[in-house]
Amino acid sequence: MKNGAQLFVESLEVEGVEIVFGLPGAKIDPLFDALIDSSIRMILCRHEQHAALMAQVYGRITGRPGVVIATSGPGVANLVTGLLTATTEGDPVVAIGGSNPRSMRYKKAYQIADNVSLTKAATKSSVEIVDTLTIPDVCAQAFRKALEPRRGAVFISVPKDVLLEKVAAEGFKERVPFALGPADEEAMDQAVALIDQAESPVFLLGMEASQPGNCAAIRDLIRECPLPVASTYQGAGVIPRELEHLFAGRVGLFKNQIADKMLDQADTIVAIGFFAVEYDSGIWNKQHKKRKIIHIDCAPADLHLTYNPSVELIGDIAKTVALMKAKLKNRLKKRAFKNSEGYRKELEGIISSGASKSNMPMHPLRFIHDLRSLLDDEALVICDIGSVYMWMSRYFLSYSPRHYLTSNGQQTLGIALPWAIATRLIFPEKKILSISGDGGFLISSQELETAVRENLSFVHCVWVDGAFDMVKQQQQINFKRECMVKLGSVDLVKYAESFGALGYRVEQAAELIPTLKKALASKRPCIVEIAIDYSENRALFETMKTEIG
Repeated sequence: MKNGAQLFVESLEVEGVEIVFGLPGAKIDPLFDALIDSSIRMILCRHEQHAALMAQVYGRITGRPGVVIATSGPGVANLVTGLLTATTEGDPVVAIGGSNPRSMRYKKAYQIADNVSLTKAATKSSVEIVDTLTIPDVCAQAFRKALEPRRGAVFISVPKDVLLEKVAAEGFKERVPFALGPADEEAMDQAVALIDQAESPVFLLGMEASQPGNCAAIRDLIRECPLPVASTYQGAGVIPRELEHLFAGRVGLFKNQIADKMLDQADTIVAIGFFAVEYDSGIWNKQHKKRKIIHIDCAPADLHLTYNPSVELIGDIAKTVALMKAKLKNRLKKRAFKNSEGYRKELEGIISSGASKSNMPMHPLRFIHDLRSLLDDEALVICDIGSVYMWMSRYFLSYSPRHYLTSNGQQTLGIALPWAIATRLIFPEKKILSISGDGGFLISSQELETAVRENLSFVHCVWVDGAFDMVKQQQQINFKRECMVKLGSVDLVKYAESFGALGYRVEQAAELIPTLKKALASKRPCIVEIAIDYSENRALFETMKTEIG
């Protein structure tokens, strides 16, 4: 005989779970107690939202569902932002929430809440276990559902008495993972013909393109079919250095980027792993009647008048792309795409201009230029949301998949520090640097204590301007004035030191690289404060017609 909590933990171990993130509480404590006797590492966080965000990036990087656990009522409610972010951005997560005993289901009781209703809109699936014997089945289904295209978060509510109930039950001993096949061959032939007939075809790489297996296949395709390439912010890192001459940069939010010019000239767009939330097609594809779209993905396209593919290739992306490469071999017509090299040179010119910007507060391009010169391609850079996200996503180039990470679907403020913590758990040896504005940093900065307690070293840079600048810019454009965007001053060096972390302040542009070198060599979490010059930020928003929420 074992109790439900022990059966649940056995099910997690069958799924290969190595780490769980979360906070304890009375309704879920039986599960935490059972975890003590397991092989699973528990990471105690300071807030459930951040625990869910840690599970999200764990799922994004590893490809296996990240697991987060919280207690009933406010514990589960606090998970919702992280679960919504994961579901929107295609990252597998399994969340487990405690609930009052079944006998109290219809009573007004302490921390009573309808967990399933609370989490339903933020997840792919939300269920409650009502029979202890079904724990293995529900757990197996949750992990499978989290990984089914399109990936996302799944929630399991479990009453406390279910966890305590004794049962004579066996769970799964092992599970065979499911696999998709390549897309339909007839549709593939149609797509190949469209590419072959096009005068100015381009690749547009989205978030699913950056999954490592998909990335390898896409690189092989581009070597065989060397067309110009753009990517979304979440598609960063797919193009390696050997192919960077084809890469015109990233697109997103506003149609004013260099790669947007290239997309405008294309008559055929081969969209690989692109999801509608990454970049509104109503912004970038107003000329939809003049061009064809080939949609290659693990899930059907979200149809819109401005995103209505001529052909869809649905299936395993890597397998589909490999077959497409074979069909295109020796078939693609030689053609010179108009100004393709000019786009790349224009992008490089903007980035390299940062080297000469020596004033303080520091220009964003100086920070980006120096950071890129300092880090190798295996370093991971994690960027929070705000104006910092716009500068970094446009101009910090990366060359390994999922080594530049940001929240591109929900644009969830405060992700950078929690993501850095989880990333360090996955990669004990790689260089990890996260960045936020001063607004985003203090949303999740209490997790600095988690990093110190768990002895997780990384560098977190804070761009300080004293405002929620991305919101401020939009207010000024839309309403000609600003409201509730000014922030107070915090001594971030002392703040970091109060947690037992290291704190640095960059006061001259020439100090940035030496300071970052010192911080990266440290074995402790480090906060680096940098006053930032946002005087040129208006240009980032110049084509905006409507408010971004």
